Amino acid sequence: MLYVVATPIGNLEDITLRALRVLREVDLIAAEDTRQTRKLLARYDIDTRVTSYHENNERTKADALVGRLEAGESIALVSDAGTPTISDPGYHLIRAAAEKGVAVTPVPGVSAAVAALSVCGLATDRFVFQGFLPARQGKRRETLRQLQGDDRTLVFYEAPHRIREALADMGEVLGDRAAVVGRELTKVHEELLRGRLSQLAGELEETPARGEFVIVVEGRGETPGVDEETLRAEIGKLLEAGRSANDVAKLIAQTFSLVKRDVYRLVLEVAKRR
Repeated sequence: MLYVVATPIGNLEDITLRALRVLREVDLIAAEDTRQTRKLLARYDIDTRVTSYHENNERTKADALVGRLEAGESIALVSDAGTPTISDPGYHLIRAAAEKGVAVTPVPGVSAAVAALSVCGLATDRFVFQGFLPARQGKRRETLRQLQGDDRTLVFYEAPHRIREALADMGEVLGDRAAVVGRELTKVHEELLRGRLSQLAGELEETPARGEFVIVVEGRGETPGVDEETLRAEIGKLLEAGRSANDVAKLIAQTFSLVKRDVYRLVLEVAKRR
């Protein structure tokens, strides 16, 4: 049997009784980060043997692990935190085991994406889990453009050194939508930041970005519609009040949850006709 075992994302008390039993009873634990997994095992006095199984060796090691499963051993697959295969290694081993007829069963538990969704305060009846966005800005924005019209809540993971840029790109491409940023969920320094994407990007400009981040963004369908005539009227009022084109575009985008770049074009058009 191959057990796919979810482990805590921070607080070591967030593990199920079944997971503890399975980790004690299997012949081997295949772990993304053996050092992290051994901390968990030590906490619960579990002495099961551990082997490394991570993104750099998962293709080459999968066959050997499947061989052990076919020989009658049971293996538990764990990631460094959370649920295996959810933006973590494990896909190749699970597929290889299933192709050989080995039974695969989940031992469910914590997932950072679901943990963030449960407290975000946005619609969660339908959502899209995108995982990590591309590191390069061009590809990141292209991925976001593909999600622009999706009316489901969007969930992302992000690295601390890219969190500000990611939020800024989301605001530019998706529009200034309501969002929640979860940092270090279930850990000592857990933090939930709520607001518009532009506001959240600004807040993180002022504080060091450390830890693991989950970003939850409202879907397009939650944004109330606004007709172009109304937009033109609002733009005209702001221009007459002496606001710059850039300020007007930013304010209108924030107010109506629109893409600033698109609004800016309309602002220039309205200004030209005045």
